[in-house]
Amino acid sequence: MTAHHVAGLLDRATRPDFDAWRRHIVRLGGCTNPVHLIGRSVLVDTATGEALHEVGLDGADGRLVTTCGNRRATVCPACSRVYRADTYQLIRAGLAGGKDVPKEVDAHPRVFATLTAPGFGAVHSHRERDGRRLACRPRRAGERCPHGAFVGCHLRHVEHDPRLGEPLCARCYDYAGAVLWQAQAGELWHRFTLELRRELARMVGLSRTDFANSARLSYAKVAEYQRRGLVHFHAVIRLDGPEGPEMGPPGWATTDVLSPAVRQAAERVRVLAVGSDVVGRRLLRFGPQVDVRPVTSADIGGLSSAAVAAYIAKYATKGAESAGAVDRRIYRSSDLAELPVRDHTLRMIGTCWWLGGLEPFEPLRLRRWAHMLGYRGHFSTKSRRYSTTLTTLRNARTEHRAEEQRQRLGLTDRSTALVGDWRYAGRGYSAEAALIAASLREGGGGHGT
Repeated sequence: MTAHHVAGLLDRATRPDFDAWRRHIVRLGGCTNPVHLIGRSVLVDTATGEALHEVGLDGADGRLVTTCGNRRATVCPACSRVYRADTYQLIRAGLAGGKDVPKEVDAHPRVFATLTAPGFGAVHSHRERDGRRLACRPRRAGERCPHGAFVGCHLRHVEHDPRLGEPLCARCYDYAGAVLWQAQAGELWHRFTLELRRELARMVGLSRTDFANSARLSYAKVAEYQRRGLVHFHAVIRLDGPEGPEMGPPGWATTDVLSPAVRQAAERVRVLAVGSDVVGRRLLRFGPQVDVRPVTSADIGGLSSAAVAAYIAKYATKGAESAGAVDRRIYRSSDLAELPVRDHTLRMIGTCWWLGGLEPFEPLRLRRWAHMLGYRGHFSTKSRRYSTTLTTLRNARTEHRAEEQRQRLGLTDRSTALVGDWRYAGRGYSAEAALIAASLREGGGGHGT
């Protein structure tokens, strides 16, 4: 903020259209990088074709300014709050009902599972037991790796120590393996869902066809970056009847069956890494730390649907920047020298860039996803019948606002449709509008959900 910008805002406040201009900015809820569209929209009576009202113009430029919709909290805190709230509703509906999901789903077997990445080398870690900090990696004094680095660390790292996630020896760390695991983690998850269905069928003595005819597996998951730069998956996994959440599961479907099946499937699934003839054969798998906990009804206690939904929604707005990476794409190798990242993150990005330039790794598009440390999957995904969709929630919000507008115009007794033609015309704020938007963000303002 400069004195010149403040003076510009004060000058704007003297204009007759200031209140309307300010309302348009407030409506964006503090979005950091709004999208400008030019064109027109007309509210039309569907019975007669009569044009009833022209809507959506934001001031003298004849532009429609709308929110960017970015899910990442580091890019747009305001839009990420809306995305987080929608994700919460989506996850909660699949656990407790609502949003066209029957409330009886609350009685279906459900677990909250966390699947982690395997180890690719010793890293500094924060360890606690009974609230007491433990030594990072206790080993015999003086013991060293082949490169001369100490293999142990007797420090008791605090939670935000910048050394957390850094390898004890960067030369021992398998960066190629870590990047390839990251790039194929989505395929590993897909194989896991297939293996879980096979494991459930085996445990209850059914063929795969009979299993599909008696039960349906549904899930919703998010990916969370660990400090070492690798993702792990948090997922809600649910068993329904063969038609989905509207139908109760068969009698054999219980959390006592589902929980061990998840562990067994996670332990068994394997994916052969791309490019074995270049960097050596690597059989990718999940790490040994698989956590599976039943989700209980609200009146029972334990791990509730609300707690699980809030936990998953929190990670839906985070990305690789939570592991110290950057939130933008890297286009040139020369950019690597200027990245504001720690050594471990830079080595992972560099490995993505190196492997991405070799023909066997072209299908992984590692350079395209180097800023994500090789991970190229969606951060939040769900199976088709788990619950509602983010698009449905957004459309419901849009329809609610349209209904409010019809009420203001006195058109609730008429059938209407909004007909428009818009073209992209840029992004961002003027200097004066940016001051208003910043004040909304600092004051905790945001979009309505």
